[in-house]
Amino acid sequence: MRRLANIFWLGTKELRSLGHDLVLLALVAYTFSFAVYSQARGISQELRDASVAIADEDRSPLSRRIAQALLPPYFKPPQEIAAGDIDRAMDLARYTFVIDIPPEFQKDVVAGRRPAIQVDVDATAMMQAGIGAGYIEQIASREIARFVGRSDPTAEPPVDLAVRVAFNPNLSSPWFTSIMAIVNNVTMLAIVLAGAAVIREREHGTMDHLLVMPLSPFEIAMAKVWANGFVIAVAVALSLLIVVRGLLGVPIVGSLPLFMAGVVLYLFFAVAIGLFLGTVARSMPQLGLLFMLVALPMNMLSGGNTPLESMPSWLRIVMQASPSTHFVSFAEAILYRGAGLDVVGPAFLAVAAVGGLFLALALMRFRKVSSAAVT
Repeated sequence: MRRLANIFWLGTKELRSLGHDLVLLALVAYTFSFAVYSQARGISQELRDASVAIADEDRSPLSRRIAQALLPPYFKPPQEIAAGDIDRAMDLARYTFVIDIPPEFQKDVVAGRRPAIQVDVDATAMMQAGIGAGYIEQIASREIARFVGRSDPTAEPPVDLAVRVAFNPNLSSPWFTSIMAIVNNVTMLAIVLAGAAVIREREHGTMDHLLVMPLSPFEIAMAKVWANGFVIAVAVALSLLIVVRGLLGVPIVGSLPLFMAGVVLYLFFAVAIGLFLGTVARSMPQLGLLFMLVALPMNMLSGGNTPLESMPSWLRIVMQASPSTHFVSFAEAILYRGAGLDVVGPAFLAVAAVGGLFLALALMRFRKVSSAAVT
């Protein structure tokens, strides 16, 4: 009981110390409020307001119908451009798409020939380029079919596909990006806060004071774990309720208490990584460099930015050893699909097992560094 009391009161000291660090407080507030909102609203995975120009060398009713069919919100109003200006306009990145309709295009269509429409795509706008080229092809095919008197540009398919989009019927990207922003920020803030706590103690000279007190390195480390984890857990809950559900209107279909239990479980691992890096780094700049080497690959390869199935097989196996992969898995399962403990239980166990191992290694490193400082 005395050890638990020491951990509790040392944790309250950590909270008071964090309360006086206005920079870190501002970072926590920004990361789970404006950063989540701006990422959800500013990063779109749909085609929206794509800039398009048309070099109409035919000047026929059919070419005008194709131009008029490029409608908002997918495309901006098409701009007319001369055929000789296409290369310069693409080099200057004025348009994402430039459609070149050749002379006598309508005449060739009516005659039953298959004229070609050239579509120049600025592939540096990767998301819009991939989706928009397909949209333009469908729009042009539909308008050509209607012009020549057919209602459908393709033959009747042998099967009728009934597509049902689960969990996100309108394919709205904020539903995905907002949750993934919170998941990624949990890892980032846990490592930064825990590592900064260790370095702050060392820079202020208070670490030596703690080590000469009747306290064990385990108690000092666990106090930092629960205090920093508590701050992040509260920030996550408020961000889900106020920013995601309130401001963005993203429905949370699963159990919020179950998700928060998983967050707390994952925080033991993430804070342990921060403690470990804090014992390795000698200053905040060094901690920042180590953070980029550790946290950024964990976030990018955890499955939140790209599916694990699209990665090489050896990389998928390696990432199974990272709790961040299982954290993303059960976060999506709970918040999107409403999964219960029977579904996410294996992911919880994986996070607990790997996280416990990393926590033990971090405590051993912290104890070793503390013992060297005392001697």
